[in-house]
Amino acid sequence: MRFLNIKILHALALAVGAMGMTSCESLDFTPADQMSGGTFWQTEEHARQAAVGMYSAMRAPWCFGMEFTFDMCSDLADGVSPWADIAQGSTFSSGSAGVQNHWQNLYELVHRCNTVIRNVKGMPVSAETISRVTGEARFLRAMAYFRMLNCWGGVPYYDESCDINQEFASLDAPRCSEDELRRHILEDLDYAVDHLPVKWDDADRGRATKGAALALRGKVYLFSKQWPEAVADFEDVVYNRSSDFGYGLHPDYNELFRLYNGKTSREMIFSIQSVDGNVGGNALDIVSYFGNKSTMRLIASNNIVPSTRLADMYENLDGSPFRWDDVFPGFTEGGAEVRRRYMSVAINQGSTEIVSLLACDTTRVMDAYRNRDPRLNLNVITPYSRYLGTDAGSVPMEKQFVLADPTQGGAPMEAMAFIRNSQGWNSYFWRKWIPTGNLDGYWGEYSRTPYEFPLIRLGDVLLMLAEGYNEMGLTDKAVAEVNKVRGRVGMPGLNSGPEWLAVNGKEEMAERIRRERAFELAGEGQRYWDLRRWGLLRTSVSDATDIFGELMYTRTYQERHELWPIPLVERDRNPNLTQNPGW
Repeated sequence: MRFLNIKILHALALAVGAMGMTSCESLDFTPADQMSGGTFWQTEEHARQAAVGMYSAMRAPWCFGMEFTFDMCSDLADGVSPWADIAQGSTFSSGSAGVQNHWQNLYELVHRCNTVIRNVKGMPVSAETISRVTGEARFLRAMAYFRMLNCWGGVPYYDESCDINQEFASLDAPRCSEDELRRHILEDLDYAVDHLPVKWDDADRGRATKGAALALRGKVYLFSKQWPEAVADFEDVVYNRSSDFGYGLHPDYNELFRLYNGKTSREMIFSIQSVDGNVGGNALDIVSYFGNKSTMRLIASNNIVPSTRLADMYENLDGSPFRWDDVFPGFTEGGAEVRRRYMSVAINQGSTEIVSLLACDTTRVMDAYRNRDPRLNLNVITPYSRYLGTDAGSVPMEKQFVLADPTQGGAPMEAMAFIRNSQGWNSYFWRKWIPTGNLDGYWGEYSRTPYEFPLIRLGDVLLMLAEGYNEMGLTDKAVAEVNKVRGRVGMPGLNSGPEWLAVNGKEEMAERIRRERAFELAGEGQRYWDLRRWGLLRTSVSDATDIFGELMYTRTYQERHELWPIPLVERDRNPNLTQNPGW
């Protein structure tokens, strides 16, 4: 079984920069076939370089570098790339490119980690360095195998005893059981908790820590419904039980997703760092998927958009449920014709101004979004709100999102005053993760979004802790954790007075937590994995429709979608690989 289409020696691909760290790495490149114990595994700096290779593999697009895109596989977003097969369901198969690419890149990370673990133990360096680097490798290996467990169930397990240089052509292990794989994951995380530092110096910010290992181990326990164990790990992180971790909610929800040029946050527990947003920098490509046509004049854009289901989910400012019929009578049952009448305007052919409001009260439309949970407008560009994009010369220029009636005037053009949807949909646009203007010159390359991206952050951990508490019957404690997250954005706390904020029992609290995770974590790629572990993927699948309720594309669900198929090409290469049910 091969994990890449070409034979790559996994002794370390050190030619890449340190995408998992704050500062841009400049590493001497040693060809893989020359990385013998006599030339490479010798010094403290070599140990550091070995770690760099692992983090680089971790942040690769098809590994964890496109984590945000998984929302399109859930009810929070709609899109055409990169997971169209999985999101739409009808063309999902063992030959799907995303399925194959994710498998290959996760195993790439595993084998880089195995190479480090195998070689670092014999290095003539301090025992502290050996245990620390091994802890990083075992944390990242656990992270890769945990994702495989969630995608495919049991998979072939290779540890450091497997030397990819020697065994590349004969990797034919059968799948281990889910329980066995989970045991290996937890063993790695136990080691990481015991050997990783609580903090790193600023020069190494972004590397795995004890807090990250505790949070990930808690998440593994949570996903397997081991509630007391999960709660114990999350409490350690939140309440500093074993160490002074110093984590805290970032005071500004919006700024949390705009950390660049040296800005940091105590909320980030484990994240992918970015270095500069220009051509020479290192940063994730978020904008190519989440941006709109007015974002640095994208050639291709809004591949993924917030769903109408997400926008409609957010509560009113007082915490009561939002209903469109309270804003526009008959909106829900009236269909697309009624909704267009309430919400559409006419713009001129030059796409520079609104020439007629028609029957639309734009203030009323805007209030329907403004008088809601603030996270709605911080995560989503809503109709008639404004966004600082760029003009035809990539110079900052304010744009407006209008719902233009094409039968009454012109259509939006990205070079002018209004945002255009490149898919032709009347959908929402992402505001979360999308740079404004050119960040005063800091950002110059649309495929490099210069923000720090969280894989684990405190807001997520608080909601997972709440879930663990609730499942153990400690509902009051669960309410307290959720209210911390709601309080950050000014939303009223649960059980704080009005009837609509009352929580009556475990099941109602579970639903509150599920909704709060949607409000809080939209655009971060967590929802798909949540729905599957909750057993709610089936009921969450519905056709993708636009703001007017018109069909964008169909989505289907089959029971076999609960586990991904083993990639066809991998089964061709490894005859010992069995397939998942239904595939």
